[in-house]
Amino acid sequence: MERALGLACLLDHPPIRALDLGSGGGLPGLPLVGALPGSPWVLLEGGTTRAQFLRQAVTRLGLADRVEVVAQRAEEAGRGPLRHGFDLVVARSFGPPAVTAECGSPFLRQGGSLLVAEPPGGGGDRWDSPRLADLGLQRGASTSEPTAAQILVQHRLCPDAYPRRNGVPAKRPLF
Repeated sequence: MERALGLACLLDHPPIRALDLGSGGGLPGLPLVGALPGSPWVLLEGGTTRAQFLRQAVTRLGLADRVEVVAQRAEEAGRGPLRHGFDLVVARSFGPPAVTAECGSPFLRQGGSLLVAEPPGGGGDRWDSPRLADLGLQRGASTSEPTAAQILVQHRLCPDAYPRRNGVPAKRPLF
């Protein structure tokens, strides 16, 4: 949880609207919801059991007024009403860089940020790919303190070709 809260320190300002990509058990989403009390959140989780757990946690924590849990795969949700709706997307253990970038980019508004928790010791060099530009992303800052993370900035909206259909980003990564 401390590592998740360290991500909040990396933000210049609280997001207007934020999404936790592949929320799983709620990290980093739930701690960030608490650390950024003025921001509404969507916790996106493809697994129905985990999504149900998240709904219960949100209700028990009294966060239902500003946190929505969506039980849908990122590839599907990125083509629906959530597309281009967020100025911050966070991801922790979602997948390899190419998968995280392709599935996270469609949710971002122009100028928004994809904040990805990195393995201990960093790993920002995993993001050195010209293919990020295909998604409208530019590599931003990478940090190792207080938490290892990579920030990607959406300099133009993600093209309609992305994300590709379910499973394709992992089977045929862009980089």
